[in-house]
Amino acid sequence: MNIHGRKSKLNNSFFILGKKLFKSKTGLVGLIIVVSVCLLALLAPLIAPYNPSKINLEAMLIPPVWLDGGTSQHILGTDNLGRDILSRLIYGSQISILVGVSSVVIAGVIGVTFGLIAGYYGGFVDNVIMSFVDAFLSVPTILFCLVFLSVLDPGILTLIFVIGVTKWVMYTRLVRSETLSIREREYVKAAKSIGVRDFNIITKHIFPNVFSSVIVISTLSVATTIITESSLSFLGLGIQPPAISWGIMLSEGRAYLATSWWLSAFPGIAITITVLGIIFLGEWLRDLLDPRSNQRKS
Repeated sequence: MNIHGRKSKLNNSFFILGKKLFKSKTGLVGLIIVVSVCLLALLAPLIAPYNPSKINLEAMLIPPVWLDGGTSQHILGTDNLGRDILSRLIYGSQISILVGVSSVVIAGVIGVTFGLIAGYYGGFVDNVIMSFVDAFLSVPTILFCLVFLSVLDPGILTLIFVIGVTKWVMYTRLVRSETLSIREREYVKAAKSIGVRDFNIITKHIFPNVFSSVIVISTLSVATTIITESSLSFLGLGIQPPAISWGIMLSEGRAYLATSWWLSAFPGIAITITVLGIIFLGEWLRDLLDPRSNQRKS
């Protein structure tokens, strides 16, 4: 009975979430975009029509199929080395998703840990941690990444680590502020009074209450991380060839903007659509999980 009851309750929860999602047009659009990009990244070897790194000097700078000189063999055209733009866009989604999600996981683990510690203990510990937060906030993220990447060997792992390290402060500030409020609630004080260890109080009573906010900020942070990765790759300090990313495609196409605009236009459109989709989905999650936003609407 208990198992069937839990399954029924879980099914009802998913039904309610689905119903709310279909009521939100932007949330539904965001979900469709995010799922589509993830599927492209996962199924790139099966979907991409060509090897994205294969050079074909006989097919250099072919325009998209709807322009004069275009061909159905290369729907979005080719670049200056004859590589298929569509195939490179599909494979480039892998880097964007990998860097975006991995960096956010690193930033979330660091930021949530420090936020919980600062908010729960307060006092000297809180002052020290928040001093580090203020120091990080005083330096622009892109500048911090440029300094680190110019010193370290650029690459995917280095980029993920650097972006993750620079974005933890937003988690710390959010989690700290919520922890300061939650630690004063009766059930937390009751747990302290009966001798429950601090670690158990933080993990079982406080963290579950800030988890929804962490999910929302993580979703929105993936969008900004994708933009950061593209910007750094565009400047030559992010993903390095022969790896493929949308930022690299933008960088390679900037010399041909006047004559072959599609080299930069399509990766730029891909970045814009992906980021908008993640933002739409994040906004829906915020409205769904944050009771304060629901109260303001009502």
